Amino acid sequence: MFDILKKKISNVVKSVSKSVTESIPKKITEKKISEKDLKKVLDDLEIGLLEADVAVEVIDKIKEDLKKNLIGQIVKRRKVKEIISKTIKNSLLEILDVPKIDLERIVKENKPCLLVFLGFNGSGKTTSIGKVGYYLKNKGYSCVLAAGDSFRSAAIEQLEEHGRKLGIKVIKHKYGADAAAVIYDGIQHAKARGIDVVLADTAGRTHTNRNLADELKKICRVNKPHLKILVVDSLTGNDVVPQARMFDEMVGVDAVILTKIDVNKKGGAVLSVCKTLGKPILGLGVGQKYKDLITFDREKFVDNLLG
Repeated sequence: MFDILKKKISNVVKSVSKSVTESIPKKITEKKISEKDLKKVLDDLEIGLLEADVAVEVIDKIKEDLKKNLIGQIVKRRKVKEIISKTIKNSLLEILDVPKIDLERIVKENKPCLLVFLGFNGSGKTTSIGKVGYYLKNKGYSCVLAAGDSFRSAAIEQLEEHGRKLGIKVIKHKYGADAAAVIYDGIQHAKARGIDVVLADTAGRTHTNRNLADELKKICRVNKPHLKILVVDSLTGNDVVPQARMFDEMVGVDAVILTKIDVNKKGGAVLSVCKTLGKPILGLGVGQKYKDLITFDREKFVDNLLG
């Protein structure tokens, strides 16, 4: 997981350390770092992190943090690598410092609680709905699924299959139906039967499909979800940035699920989404099974990157 990003960050630490250390005359044990000492390695850092799908604004922050913390500082030869590692670690922790989210508290405070899932086709949205439904059911909450994607072929059947496996009822209309009405019926069903949570699927959006964009706005305007969850394919690379911004500008994103983390060798998307949106990460998808949705822990994430 994230082998490429880990390698790039490791190379950054080594390159900056080597550049600064070699600039210190052998007979001297310490030196004040200049901008000249860092120029080449910062250029190399930018190229390396771009190759790992890290967004430009994230790279700019890491570069600025290195310059701010190193230029003008007097460092001892034996402390160079330690200082650089600490600077990069703190920079990554700041990038990943997004608000926490307490899903159970939100569910308890709103009955029925409506969770609407957003995202492009192929992002793992419907599977993520199943994973969240599995999590909530195991916590003792009753759920119903609303098939709000009445646009994509087989979307309703896919959600029904998750419902069958999980023992959760699916509220559906015919293909081509008004998605806002389907989800509204899901809420009414939950109210009538005292069900705790409605998990609503929606059609995958694209940058150019205005009708689907308007449909999503209507879903949120009519049904007023308690949580709008953006599901992002972590393998998408730097495209996650415009995707995330588009959904946030369209309806306002409350939380993010990043999928396919287990097969992601680059890893830059996690940094990019955190920096771009600054929204809570509800979970990381690390496999196809319902239990394969793990809590995001920024300390563990950064420690893993730094080896």
